[in-house]
Formats: sequence, C-alpha cells, structure tokens
Amino acid sequence: MSEDRGTWHAVALELPAAGGTCALTIEDRNLLLCNVDGRAYVVADRCSHANAPLSRGRLTGHVLECPLHGGKLDVRDGSAVQPPIRRPIAAYPVRERDGKLEVSLQPLQQETTDA
Repeated sequence: MSEDRGTWHAVALELPAAGGTCALTIEDRNLLLCNVDGRAYVVADRCSHANAPLSRGRLTGHVLECPLHGGKLDVRDGSAVQPPIRRPIAAYPVRERDGKLEVSLQPLQQETTDA
C-alpha cells in the first residue's frame, strides 16, 4: 500500500474478531472497520442503495450484507456484489504502524449513491 495517501488517522479501536465489524467515526465520517481473515478493511458505514447503516449488516468472508434489503458489497474495494445495490461505497486504505491501525480518508475510489 502506498504511503502517499495524505494524512493517516489512528483507529482508536482494536481489530474485531475475524468476521466481525465495528463502527467508528473519524473527522465526522461514519466508517466501518471489518476483519476479513485477520486483515483490516474500512468502508463507509452507509449503503449506497438505501442509506442504511452497514454496521447493522452481516459480514461473510469479504462480503457485507446490507440489513435493509439484503444487497451485498465487497469490503475490499467497496464494489457492489448483489442487487439492489448497484453502486460502490467508499473503501479506505488501512495500514498498521507500530502495532496500531491507521486509515487514510482518501478513498480508494469515489463513493456514489443510487439515484
């Protein structure tokens, strides 16, 4: 992962158990920290289809299911996997530094919402 991602922000939470998620807020952005087989991923905590909080959803492998309509997203890059979600959500770079997680708020791609 490139170090040239702007400002990195310390994550004040421990990585949840494998298959787990944890909501967090950094600079007024609602984010979701996900553990996929021991690897941390951070995505926006809002479904691009219905604006539902994804922190109430279920993570299976790298796929996060929205609790409202059952659409699915890939937490590795925020891409839509299953309708009714058609558009990606923001996914953010994560790194470990001195045993602590850090996240950059420069998304890997642009977040969009269904119209």
